[in-house]
Amino acid sequence: MLKSMRNTETGYPRVRRAAIVGRLLVQTLLVQALFVQSLLVVMAGRTAAQANEPAPSLQVTAAEQSAPLNSAAASPPTITFSEALQRTRANNPQLQAAFTALGLAHQDLVQSRAALLPNVNYNMQYLYTEPSPHGTNNPIFIANNGVHEYIAQGNVHQALSLQTFADYGRASAAQAVARAKSEIALRGLAVTVAQAYYAHVAAGHKYATAQRANEEAQRFLGISEKLENGGEVAHSDVIKAQLQYRQQQRDLREAELGMNKSRLDLAVLLFKDFNENFAVVDDLGAPPALPPFDEVSAAGTRNNPDLRAAQAALLQASRQVTSAWGGVLPAITVDYWYGIDANQFATESPTGFRNLGSSAAATLQLPIWSWGANFSKVKQANLEKKQAVVELSAAQRTLLANLRSFYNEAQAARAELELLSQSVQLASESLRLTSLRYQSGEATVLEVVDAQNTLTAASNAYDDGQVRFRVALANIQTLTGKF
Repeated sequence: MLKSMRNTETGYPRVRRAAIVGRLLVQTLLVQALFVQSLLVVMAGRTAAQANEPAPSLQVTAAEQSAPLNSAAASPPTITFSEALQRTRANNPQLQAAFTALGLAHQDLVQSRAALLPNVNYNMQYLYTEPSPHGTNNPIFIANNGVHEYIAQGNVHQALSLQTFADYGRASAAQAVARAKSEIALRGLAVTVAQAYYAHVAAGHKYATAQRANEEAQRFLGISEKLENGGEVAHSDVIKAQLQYRQQQRDLREAELGMNKSRLDLAVLLFKDFNENFAVVDDLGAPPALPPFDEVSAAGTRNNPDLRAAQAALLQASRQVTSAWGGVLPAITVDYWYGIDANQFATESPTGFRNLGSSAAATLQLPIWSWGANFSKVKQANLEKKQAVVELSAAQRTLLANLRSFYNEAQAARAELELLSQSVQLASESLRLTSLRYQSGEATVLEVVDAQNTLTAASNAYDDGQVRFRVALANIQTLTGKF
């Protein structure tokens, strides 16, 4: 009887829970049905509204979608010389290697500075030793402090010597050397970019000159053929004009090849991902004026990275000598410990004894005998210092010579540009007059061909002079950092 009552009492809640769950499911289904019905009504209303509206213009949409693609394809980037320098700085592996060396030298300086400061460590150790058969608390090894030994200590360590201080100074000088060499690489890159950039601009000029010469040779060939038909010149003039026209066609093809090659050389410097679709700004106009030599010489002496690198290398060698002497002199090491070194891993022993404590140790290391190794290091460091002195003297002399040489080069290129410009004007006028004289029968075909070749050579020489002057300015910049 009691058993049946328990079954009835336990079964009633189960039936009640099932009824509640059933009602919840029915309500959920009704809500979902109402939501679907309202969604269908809304979609039907939108469909009817769209049917009454006019259709959108597909042509405008297509034009809007294709406009950015067409504009991007039709407008390649136009790069100035300063932009070319910035792009090349990010892509040049030699410059990045110099910056990497500078970063490594800086980390060496950080590490050498850390050697001068106290270091803090935390040590934890557990030692187990077999107990002695004569006593359970005595270890079998007399060197150990107990059967169970727990060590948990913080350690402050400081090492002081002349060598550590000298190493810090040497690392600082090495960082100065690396910084100067990175600036040398950066300024040298300006020369490389100037050569590639203005060589490409000049190649475009030469291609235009070859096109003009080709058109002029074609026009002269037509004139000679007309004069031959009129009986005014011999057939040999036509043959000479044909030979000149063929030569100009070959020169035009070579000029185009040179322009494309210079574009590829410049693209390698400018783009991380190879790209030929770019344009450059032609700033080979009037050449800038040169500053006085005294100003250039003062800037070169004050702001020359080669000289700074040689001076820093000498300082580094001097610090190396001091470091080598530090291996001969005494060194001090100081340690301080705080923590526990006990038979229990606790701050107090079971008997109430305090396990926490501190200790300190100071060590003086005096080198006595090393079979001459320490003094050999001193001799090595002195030899390196003597070499650094010689290199510094050579850097000073080379700087003065390069300043004068680069300045004379730029000055000569600047003066010759005016002469080359006048030569182009004279050659153009000579070709015009010779062509008129040939048409009037006063000049020979050889004179016309010579005038054509003279104008082409003068134009190309003027373009080469422009590049020479820009590169000379870049060379001065490597010594002075400006101009």
